[in-house]
Amino acid sequence: MLSSTSPVVQLAKASFKRAQRGLFGGKHIQFGNNVPFSKTKTRRTWLPNVQRKRLFSVTLNDWIRLNMTTSVIRTVDKKGGLDRYLLETRPDILGEKGQELRNKIVEALKIKQAKRSLSNDNNNNNNNNQLKMNNSLSPVAKDAIKTVASPSKSTSAQVVTPAATMRSSQASTVP
Repeated sequence: MLSSTSPVVQLAKASFKRAQRGLFGGKHIQFGNNVPFSKTKTRRTWLPNVQRKRLFSVTLNDWIRLNMTTSVIRTVDKKGGLDRYLLETRPDILGEKGQELRNKIVEALKIKQAKRSLSNDNNNNNNNNQLKMNNSLSPVAKDAIKTVASPSKSTSAQVVTPAATMRSSQASTVP
């Protein structure tokens, strides 16, 4: 049995060159054998399923074109976007390109935070207190405040159910 420090295992787990230019999510080349009916084994490799995608970064306000594995595409979708994926994923899984993008996003977030703090310092205390109160509310509470402040236009809308339409259609066919 091969130990985890053997050169063969380290080579198999090493990041291959192509993974440095995209988001591969820790995927790497796998090795094995083709085994046909005659049982003559021949060596082969399995490459990760890499797709070229263009994703929008909200923080950078720009489209970014990347090579990504399909598993990373699903994970980005699950996390809620490229920015959250890059910020929440471990650096060893991101690779060089991912870490480079993460650093850009972190710098952009620091700049936005600095601008916010400067604008908050310029506002008077009343506005600051109101902003703090609005930021402390949950999104559900904010939506509730909006709906109370502006009621819907049609308050007397009639709801038609399938059962009601069925009864009305049966009533019209009875002689």
